[in-house]
Amino acid sequence: MKILLLGATGFLGRRLATKLRSEGLDVVPVAKSLGTDLRDHRQFKAVFEKNPGLNVVVHAAAFIGGIKFGLDHPAEIFYSNTLLSANLFELAREFGIRRVVNPIPNCSYPRDVFPEFREELWWEGPLDDSVLAYGLVRKASYVQSLAYYRQYGLETINLIVPNMYGPGDHFDEVRSHALGALVMKIARAKKLGEPSAVIWGSGKPVREWLYVDDCVEAIRRALSIPHYVEPINIGVGSGVSIAELAELIKREIGFTGEFEFDTSKPDGAPHKVMNIERCKQVFGWAPQTSLQEGVRKTVRWYLENAIDSR
Repeated sequence: MKILLLGATGFLGRRLATKLRSEGLDVVPVAKSLGTDLRDHRQFKAVFEKNPGLNVVVHAAAFIGGIKFGLDHPAEIFYSNTLLSANLFELAREFGIRRVVNPIPNCSYPRDVFPEFREELWWEGPLDDSVLAYGLVRKASYVQSLAYYRQYGLETINLIVPNMYGPGDHFDEVRSHALGALVMKIARAKKLGEPSAVIWGSGKPVREWLYVDDCVEAIRRALSIPHYVEPINIGVGSGVSIAELAELIKREIGFTGEFEFDTSKPDGAPHKVMNIERCKQVFGWAPQTSLQEGVRKTVRWYLENAIDSR
């Protein structure tokens, strides 16, 4: 197995490369930071030409950030991610790739599916406007994978994943997802001795969080399971409100101040929790890291590596 890993220098890509190589697999890393713009068909094609024998592609590349970044850059998000997917599947076909593993964010689910996201409801309504550009273009990558399977026999395992977190995540107020941004803000507030920390939104939306190493394990398993056409939810099957998540992080950091909820900032969809029965059936496995354990590891890494007092 010779694996082309897209987005190899990103949060997920770095952890995935380490895991696959530790198992003796041949991984070819590619990323914009390594000199290849995957939106450029010519540059992307050159990667295949320089690496004969590739037979699997893992699509861990994306142009995206947190909710504010998504609202501020919808055109760039749509354009960049459309080109990424379009080039990927066409070149995979051209160079005889056997399988693509394609993680898709769970913001591709309709906004109002409740109480849980089930795969059979994936097409049952409109997406939340805050994630429309990214969610729709990534959902379209599933349609493209299905088209390439029906016409050319190219296999794709499509994994629907919630927000990820863990050591090595991006900690930035704009580009981070909520958990990373909360760790950064609360740690900074403690370091500066501030009486409070500001949290964007009402704190009420419920989110599911997937520890990065559990996503890595799902992708590793997806390399070799029998082909499965339909999308598969990969998650923990439960969620917490942003306010509850903030309290958990607060305890781990040891912050004693209060929270101020800035309701002028958008909340996004009210409830995003996935049913994971299909994951258990197809993989014979489900993610194992509890939120408390994952947050503890994430906070420890941040305090040791990325503390910022700006």
